[in-house]
Amino acid sequence: MTDMHMENLGNPDEFVAGGADWEDIVTAARQRADDTIVVNMGPQHPSTHGVLRLVLELDGETVIGARPAIGFLHSGIEKTTEFRSWTQACVLLTRTSYVAGMHNEAVYSLAVDKLLGITAEMPARANALRVLMMEVNRIASHLTAVGACGLELGATSVQEVCLRERERVLEFTEAVTGLRMNNAYIRPGGVAVDLPVNGVDLIRELVKQLRKNLPEVGQFTLENPIFKARLQGVGYMDLTQCMSLGMSGPVLRATGYPWDLRKTQPYCDYETYDFDVCTADTCDSYGRWVIRLNEMEESVKIIEQCAVKLEATAGQPYRIEDARLAATSDLSVAADGQGNSLAHVKHIMGDSMEGLIHHFKRNTQGFTVPPGQVYQTIESPSGELGCHVVSDGGARPYRVHMRDPGFNALQAVPMVCEGGMLSDAVVALGSLDTVMGGVDR
Repeated sequence: MTDMHMENLGNPDEFVAGGADWEDIVTAARQRADDTIVVNMGPQHPSTHGVLRLVLELDGETVIGARPAIGFLHSGIEKTTEFRSWTQACVLLTRTSYVAGMHNEAVYSLAVDKLLGITAEMPARANALRVLMMEVNRIASHLTAVGACGLELGATSVQEVCLRERERVLEFTEAVTGLRMNNAYIRPGGVAVDLPVNGVDLIRELVKQLRKNLPEVGQFTLENPIFKARLQGVGYMDLTQCMSLGMSGPVLRATGYPWDLRKTQPYCDYETYDFDVCTADTCDSYGRWVIRLNEMEESVKIIEQCAVKLEATAGQPYRIEDARLAATSDLSVAADGQGNSLAHVKHIMGDSMEGLIHHFKRNTQGFTVPPGQVYQTIESPSGELGCHVVSDGGARPYRVHMRDPGFNALQAVPMVCEGGMLSDAVVALGSLDTVMGGVDR
């Protein structure tokens, strides 16, 4: 972590914390000789789904200064992508904002698709599968945000219900992609694999269960006077404040502004789906909570429409049919479902030197992407997720940079915490739905 500092700039009421060594913070606080105290809240794992440190200055129970300190989850993912193939980068980027990993894969893949010039050629089935998994992942992310925030208020039943439904969603994700998280399912050119044979039936069963069980979270909370008292009026940010800090997602829509990239700048054929943009007019933590509950219901509507599209496109390609973009997993599978068929192995190993060379090059080098740069945005569960991709014409990215909405959200911490009670700080922070993996990268 970088050296951090705290200094008194001559004004006895001014407190500046860049996150500093604790001895420096204590020394500076003593020199001020007033009645305020400085609390080192963290490093810990609050509703940010990762490790965050807050340096809070308190006057009694009132927060008069709040400074976030980040960097505890820095993984160097963006830099590491420069040493991997274009497809391998998906395996890394899904681990940034890992709660919404499918959206990281999607925004990166859409950017690479643009560089390849294949966006308009994307098969309808590929787009439907991308939308399906993004909306399933949106529900999983919102369940994590809602459940964790409820747990920190002491509402353990909320977390239990959210974990139960998230488990159901992850089981479906595993049935489709083979993994519960970090899927690397959405890739340049389409998706990794098609739906399983019973995929449409699994979708409809998931929709049935979610329609039945998701309203239970609202029944616990929306009319509970204690719960409402803890959230209403807490973490206030109006439209002007949101725009000044580049806020997006439920935080922005809680001001009544219906900005959702699925509607305003559609991608993956989102313009063909019928769903509503959820808003509120409270500008507070309660409004953000209600929006997330409503957005899960809208995602269920989209998933149901995906089932219809996927049923209609059964047997059609699920990615661009270009041998140069095909993965080596695109091989014949043996009758036992394990590994490659003997006929295919015999062909590439014994009958065709060209087949063997092509197989080797696809494994070791991947495909090349024309030189250029693209900035792509999508609507992730937390807000506007962006990806800037630069290609120098080679077989791996020259530069990949993620614009994570959680980074902007952390800049709002002083705004939503200062002037409020210490007990409200975690509520306000949780309502921002910040994932530290996406912030640090």
